[in-house]
Amino acid sequence: MFILDPNKQYPTETESRVVIRFQDCDPLRHLNNAKYFDYFFNAREDQVPKIYGVEMKDFILSYDAVWVVYNHHIAYLKPANMGEWVKINSRVVWFNENTLVVEYCMFDDSKSYLKTLMWTTFKYVGMNTSRTVEHSEEVSAYLKAILYPNVDYHPHKFDDRVQQVKNLLRPTI
Repeated sequence: MFILDPNKQYPTETESRVVIRFQDCDPLRHLNNAKYFDYFFNAREDQVPKIYGVEMKDFILSYDAVWVVYNHHIAYLKPANMGEWVKINSRVVWFNENTLVVEYCMFDDSKSYLKTLMWTTFKYVGMNTSRTVEHSEEVSAYLKAILYPNVDYHPHKFDDRVQQVKNLLRPTI
């Protein structure tokens, strides 16, 4: 279970460096579109326990609820190529009483350009009821502590967000 330390500043973003594997690529040696999900979810699953000291299985057991995927918005901008090293960042960009949105970004290894951006919306579902339930006060406090600042989240503004992240990578003249 996550114990919120009110005196601690929590990181609002995770980052992993991974290599694109041969078995995950199509005949053109590009990462298969469906495999991006695996790379994103695995990167976050690997980093959350390291950064926040909590395993998702502990959350599930402690609160008898789990986040399940509700939908995705994804933009494939540049291919991830077989054998290429990439950086994957993830961050919580929005939440309410029963929903959570995580943003995943895949960059080239030097983070010079954005390859893919995805928003995944998760609903918080009770283990026994399989129905949406509200985040407890503790879970809401955790989400507030790790919320990535200054993202103007709205489901219809996905393309604007893609452009915003791309613009952040461009050097200023």
